[in-house]
Amino acid sequence: MNWFFVGADLGQKRDHTAIAVIERVEGRGAFDRTVYAYPKTAELQLRYLERLPLGIPYTEMVRRIAAVTQDRRLAGRCHLAVDGTGVGGPVVDLLREARLEAVLMPVTITSGQRETAGQGYYGVPKRDLIHGLQTLMEQGGLKIADRLDYGPSLVEEMMAMEVKVSPSGNEQMAAWREGTHDDLVFAVALACWSARKAFPRPTRDHEKWWVNEHLADAERMFRNFKAQEGRMVGRW
Repeated sequence: MNWFFVGADLGQKRDHTAIAVIERVEGRGAFDRTVYAYPKTAELQLRYLERLPLGIPYTEMVRRIAAVTQDRRLAGRCHLAVDGTGVGGPVVDLLREARLEAVLMPVTITSGQRETAGQGYYGVPKRDLIHGLQTLMEQGGLKIADRLDYGPSLVEEMMAMEVKVSPSGNEQMAAWREGTHDDLVFAVALACWSARKAFPRPTRDHEKWWVNEHLADAERMFRNFKAQEGRMVGRW
C-alpha cells in the first residue's frame, strides 16, 4: 500500500499558503537469484500543488488542508507536516481539533543546526528542509507529475534559493531575489521531510528485499503501527 505525505506552508497577509501532496510509490525490481528475492524499490512522486489566495482566514486554511487529507485516496494513509512557526500555531491547534484521518506532524522551522522534538512540535532547521529537497531532486528521488499546476512556479522558486550566512555563522536558506515567493518550495520540502521520517533508509540488509508475501504483510503491519504512533505524537 502506498502512503501519501502532505506538506502545508502557512502564509500571512503577504505570503501565500501552499499545500503539496507526495505519494510514496513502492515496487520491486528484477528477481535476484543471488539472494533469491526481489529488491525493493521506492520513489516519491509529487502529485498535487495548491496555492491559496492571500489573506484567507485561519478557518478557511484548516478547511482546505483538511479537505485534501480527507480525499478518498489519502484518508487513513497520509502524514501531514504543517508549518507551525509563528502565526502557524493557531492553525495547528485547529487541525488537532479537526481530528483528521492523518498523522499530524507540526513543525517549527528553525535556523539551528540540528533537529529537535518537544511540546508537540518537531524543530527542523530550514537548511535541512531545503537541502533535503534539493538532494532528492538531484538524485532523481522525487518525480514531478506532468502538467502539474504550479509546477513551473516550484522550479522557479527552487532556482531562486541560495545559502546566506548569518552574523553568528549559521547557514540560512533564502530567496536571493527580493519579493520572490518560497511557499511552494517549503510545502514540498515539508512533505518530503515527513516521508523520510516515516520511511528512513533501511538499516538492515533484509529490509531491502521482498522475500515473500509474509514479509509484505509484516511490512504493512509495521506501517499501521507507525501510523498509530504518529497520531499519538501529533496530539501531545
